[in-house]
Amino acid sequence: MAQRHTGGAGDAIVIGGGLAGMLAATALLGHAGTVTVIERDRYPEGRAFRKGVPQARHLHILITGGQRALEDLLPGTSAALTEAGAHRLDLPRDLLTRTPTGWPLRFDEGRHHTLSVTRPVLDAVVRERARAAFADSATRVEVREATEVVGLTGDADRVTGVRARPRGGGAPDTLTAGLVVDASGRGSRAPRWYAELGLPAPQEESVDTGLGYATRQYRPGPGGVPDTGVNVPNWPGSPRGGCYLPVEDGIWMLTLAGMRGDHPPTDPDGFLAYSATVGDPYLHSLVAGAEPLTPVHGFQDTRNRRRRYERSGASPRGFLALGDAHCTFNPVYGQGMSVAALGARALRDTLARAVGPLPDTAAAVQREVAAVTDPAWTAAVGADLPYLRAADEKRSAGERLTAWYLDRLAARAALDPVVGAVFRDVFCLTAPLPRLFGPRIAARTVLLPRRPALPAPPESVEAV
Repeated sequence: MAQRHTGGAGDAIVIGGGLAGMLAATALLGHAGTVTVIERDRYPEGRAFRKGVPQARHLHILITGGQRALEDLLPGTSAALTEAGAHRLDLPRDLLTRTPTGWPLRFDEGRHHTLSVTRPVLDAVVRERARAAFADSATRVEVREATEVVGLTGDADRVTGVRARPRGGGAPDTLTAGLVVDASGRGSRAPRWYAELGLPAPQEESVDTGLGYATRQYRPGPGGVPDTGVNVPNWPGSPRGGCYLPVEDGIWMLTLAGMRGDHPPTDPDGFLAYSATVGDPYLHSLVAGAEPLTPVHGFQDTRNRRRRYERSGASPRGFLALGDAHCTFNPVYGQGMSVAALGARALRDTLARAVGPLPDTAAAVQREVAAVTDPAWTAAVGADLPYLRAADEKRSAGERLTAWYLDRLAARAALDPVVGAVFRDVFCLTAPLPRLFGPRIAARTVLLPRRPALPAPPESVEAV
């Protein structure tokens, strides 16, 4: 017979102890009497790869909006990541993104930077700092490793807890709480658990370009360390792309990506040959003489998927979804971890304003999580739709006009510091998407001439 562990309406359970789960637990400090984090894996010793993170061997970045949210939740984390070897890349000075019209100018703006880091280092630093915050809080936090949630308890009106068991098997325990936060990632089983409670699955939206990518680590060759990180994205007419960025310990990571079955191979020779076929030969020139350090690792689950838990009547009281359990993005846009941090901050801030018990605050939190997700979702889906609707006859007049405008805007942003600054504000999740359509930006985009960008990566930095 299963053992029952009781908890109060002021207690919380977090499903998943990865990045989103640790940040969710941090957000609950001071708002819950106890927080129980349930993690399927055992954490590795030190800063090592963990099987339960399917994208762990690929490139990860934290953009400005995510860094700010992370700092609000766990002050000093950005500095700790830098001390652990994460690279700060100022935009657009230290990361050059090739556009369909050529290479951009390098501006020393000082407005935005990304942190480029391997996932094991990122997760370990966040976990270390979260545990320090747990120790300093009046909220009691318990982290249960090697434990899996097998279902929710309660009914269609209210979730009252979870059923959990050791991952190796055994009878499940019932843990009760006022709030259950699903931070279990892309593999979330919440829609199935909803059915067990007599609830329909939340409405789901999905946009899938069929992109697949592969990654390998390198040490720069005899030519020396590249001056900048390099990004050659896919674009209509050029379905292969790649990105080459520094991480810790003098290592660089090369990620190659292709659309609809034209995926990069994972054998070493094929992977290197594929790098010569992306939208600009400069990327291949950087890695051709570099020393490979790892095997090639592939990944293909890249669809944008959003579950509309925030809609009226979609969720029972006492249940909340965060991070990839709520919304996943095409990973090439580098938004997922930042949106998880923004969602956790929304959880903390909404609870700080809320009046009433935890079960009744979940709906308000879910709406706020949806609101902070909207800009990234709109940007990712907007960037991916042209691959799905490449033929003009399949696109509405409004879609064609928007695509024309955004094409001109991207070309203008490569050369124009005014347009480029706003473009980066939106991309880095520090400004709303409508800023791209403001009068000043629209005038510079539409009225100023469309000029080709640079034919080769710039060596010097332009004054702003």
